[in-house]
Amino acid sequence: MSAGSAGHGARSTVRPDRETSGRAPLRTFLRTSDGVRIDSVYDPPAVVYDAPGSPSRDLVFVVAHGFTGDAHRPHVRRIAGTLARYGAVVTFSFRGHGLSGGHSTVGDREVLDLAAAVAWARGLGHPRVVTVGFSMGGSVVLRHAALHRRPAPDAVVSVSAPARWFYRGTAPMRRLHWMVTRPEGRLVGRYGFRTRIHHRTWDPVPLSPVEAVPRIAPAPLLIVHGDRDGYFPLDHPRTLAAAAGDHGEFWLEHGMGHAEHAAGEDLLRRIGDWAVARAG
Repeated sequence: MSAGSAGHGARSTVRPDRETSGRAPLRTFLRTSDGVRIDSVYDPPAVVYDAPGSPSRDLVFVVAHGFTGDAHRPHVRRIAGTLARYGAVVTFSFRGHGLSGGHSTVGDREVLDLAAAVAWARGLGHPRVVTVGFSMGGSVVLRHAALHRRPAPDAVVSVSAPARWFYRGTAPMRRLHWMVTRPEGRLVGRYGFRTRIHHRTWDPVPLSPVEAVPRIAPAPLLIVHGDRDGYFPLDHPRTLAAAAGDHGEFWLEHGMGHAEHAAGEDLLRRIGDWAVARAG
């Protein structure tokens, strides 16, 4: 289930998703290079500036959610709403999640889903792309930036991501491994979390997040992690930060838990400010 080359072919079944500032976002189903339909939403900037070349006109955030999330979950919509103050936002549901097709490979072929969303974002007229991922999505944005260089994202933000695969050192991660590896766990994923998980194991094992990080340069990289993350302890972000060297920044957020649910408005606004300053 290792990733191949990126690509997309969006069959534009575009329709309004909700109203924002008098403009309707776009919703479509993209098609990845391996043929999976990906439910995707484009939110225009919440504020339109008159000055040409301002962030709201040329910058787009592509948001990659965590495992068992999807583009229409309230916490993902909240993140999109905050980042839309700084530029346009593309959200999408990874394969096997929500209304997207296929089955989750828990971070392997999901790089193709992100590649399709990034290509769509650029095709909508945004020359600057910042990928922002949470948990599993945080690992995907790292691997995508390392593997898909033409064109590469202009900046990368990875929140609450693991540094390495197969980590079982916390109770939440042991439960996640049970869900992914056991038939009864995959049933819980399908009917309890609306997540369809592929039954095959990785063969070969994909490039790990920490192996991907050195390949991201020269694109700016921001690693964000909470000191109360119950899934991945602090050796994970510190390992990623060490691998990034001088081209990466590491924010350790005091009192923060894990991923989207723990990302407060202040953090999201600081991420928006960082992206505006760093993405070209």
